[in-house]
Amino acid sequence: MTPGSHPQVDYRITVDGRDITRKVDPRLISLTLSECRGGEADQLDLVLNDADGQLALPPKDALITLQLGWVGQALVDKGSFTVDEIEHSGSPDQLHIKARSADMVDTLKVRAEKSWHQRTIGDIVGEIAGKHGLAPRVDQKLAAVAVDHVDQTHESDLNFVSRLAKRYDAVATVKKGHLLFLPINGTRSSKGQAMPSASVSRADGDMHRFHTADREAYSGVRAYWHDPKRAKRRSVLVGISGNAKRLRDTYGSEADALAAAKAEWQRLQRGAATLELTLALGRPELVPQTPVSVSGFKPSINAIAWLTVKTAHTVSDGGLTTRIELETADSSSGGGTVEDVASPSD
Repeated sequence: MTPGSHPQVDYRITVDGRDITRKVDPRLISLTLSECRGGEADQLDLVLNDADGQLALPPKDALITLQLGWVGQALVDKGSFTVDEIEHSGSPDQLHIKARSADMVDTLKVRAEKSWHQRTIGDIVGEIAGKHGLAPRVDQKLAAVAVDHVDQTHESDLNFVSRLAKRYDAVATVKKGHLLFLPINGTRSSKGQAMPSASVSRADGDMHRFHTADREAYSGVRAYWHDPKRAKRRSVLVGISGNAKRLRDTYGSEADALAAAKAEWQRLQRGAATLELTLALGRPELVPQTPVSVSGFKPSINAIAWLTVKTAHTVSDGGLTTRIELETADSSSGGGTVEDVASPSD
């Protein structure tokens, strides 16, 4: 790219191993890739012009691969996607294709029943991964965490492992043949490598939205557990009492309740400030979990360490743009103090 020149978007699309970029390019109305942090599959949306009626409908379950970037630069591999929705509309005639991350194994969505008792997170994730032909990749500290008891009741393995991740303030997702279970504020890729950080200036963007809230002024989080020795319901508190948020579930042990309370308190702290940015020149290298520093905004906004939650890369007549959603990366302030108190009679 020469100095002063307008950058030109570049991409490569294959369907079932066939490069169709040249066929797609003159018909492309829009291409949008939405990438999520966990629990949801990444989604690719294509809208193509079929005014001449010459486009063939792609077969369901066709495998699409996408590389994205700029002319003169190395393209970024954005993964593989399986076609699962097709729509033809008119006039003018257009073909809409939706494809979701090919890594999301269908069997993960089948409901199952199972009780897990006195197992570690590493054991649980490893067994579920093996069941679906995936390789487990679990954060070392999380893998060693003991789970006293948890039930999987008429829910899919994907929903169950996502729910377990939420309890321990982690992310569970499938990427490149791996079932990942990583800290939600972690910054490592599916290969276990440190994610490169990114810097974004206000001058890079067309739009921004910063939001901060007191999260209903919660002062802490209280979680309940059943104490078999005392045959009564008890609670743990992270933060301080007053206007503490109360979790609905009753956990099997004090340790499980404490983990859930800590995770929820950290979520409340992270969500207290969010930042949404639309970048005029797309940054396809940005993915969920990318650490981001910003400049050109208010000093208090610039001072926050940010972590990417979602990205959306769009190719259209306007070129390549990227929309990112950020939350605060450092939740250490949410540690608070821990108490063990008798629960109320209710």
